[in-house]
Amino acid sequence: MKTSKSHSAIFVAAIVAITVLFPSRLPAQAAVAKEISVQVHSVDPGEVELADSFQVAIYENLLQELNRTKEFKQVFRDGDRNADQVRNLLVLKTTVEKYTPGNETRRAVTTVSGATKLTVRTQLVTRDGKIVLERRVHGDVRFFGSNLRATHNLARNIAKAIKRSQLDVV
Repeated sequence: MKTSKSHSAIFVAAIVAITVLFPSRLPAQAAVAKEISVQVHSVDPGEVELADSFQVAIYENLLQELNRTKEFKQVFRDGDRNADQVRNLLVLKTTVEKYTPGNETRRAVTTVSGATKLTVRTQLVTRDGKIVLERRVHGDVRFFGSNLRATHNLARNIAKAIKRSQLDVV
């Protein structure tokens, strides 16, 4: 009997410690984030030679990953007229800074070469151009997977960077 009570006490203490050490967003902060919508602009290849398929894949993966985070009330595509009516709207701009094409066959054979790598500068800006968040984000595929898998990893990393930030501006 005492063993069961001591396990329960340890379990409760662990829950309290985790709650104190790793507090989640405060309810007010979460409410502010839920009132913000985002419009994802087309990916700018910058000075980099990037295939259209990679640009489209980054864009589509961004839409998917941003919806998955549940950080925004709505996620709009570039040019969506419904975004014009939204009060708290941020615009996500993504510019490719660096691209290293990989080789799927080489990746499958060795673990030290053939990686596909992408580096982008991503910005969340208000309608009037004020930068709310700016990050340099990387995406790659180093082992197994198609080269386009790097675009998925990049989009996931951008979504994570946005989720970690405090979007209490707008």
